[in-house]
Amino acid sequence: MSKLTYSFALALCESDVANYFDLRQQIFCQEQGLFEEHDRDESDRRAYPIVAIAHQAHQRDRIVGVVRIYEQEPRLWYGGRLGVHPEFRRGWRIGKGLIQKAVTTANTWGCDRFLATVQLQNVRFFTRLHWQSIEEIDILERPHHLMQADLAYYPASDQQRPTLPIWRAA
Repeated sequence: MSKLTYSFALALCESDVANYFDLRQQIFCQEQGLFEEHDRDESDRRAYPIVAIAHQAHQRDRIVGVVRIYEQEPRLWYGGRLGVHPEFRRGWRIGKGLIQKAVTTANTWGCDRFLATVQLQNVRFFTRLHWQSIEEIDILERPHHLMQADLAYYPASDQQRPTLPIWRAA
């Protein structure tokens, strides 16, 4: 069996963005039942989608994880809709990579504060990755924590900030 590797990148082509939204729909609508038909909202108009891609020799690359980042107001960034395909959840490697890519990218683009609403069952995982809970909140009648990343653990990278594609803005 060939070795499975992962990469984490902005979804910049139309097919990657379509697969990104398909996986979100599978996780947040079908599996978790948080939304009925889709989980898209107003934040998606200004969000940058990030994907985890599984690479294996002699097989097509496959998007197996998703997260989005967006600037809520100048220098205040949010991450959200973090999800990993059920077949790839073992070991937390993909979730950790997505969080790393999300926060370092926002930090590169001028982030002074990075927040996320985190489902209760994932708070401990985020805490281990240098996040702090700010407050407990309910979203869609489910317990969450508003959490903040310690930006010192997520140094800026060289990721250029692309213009959001017109085909995604609709």
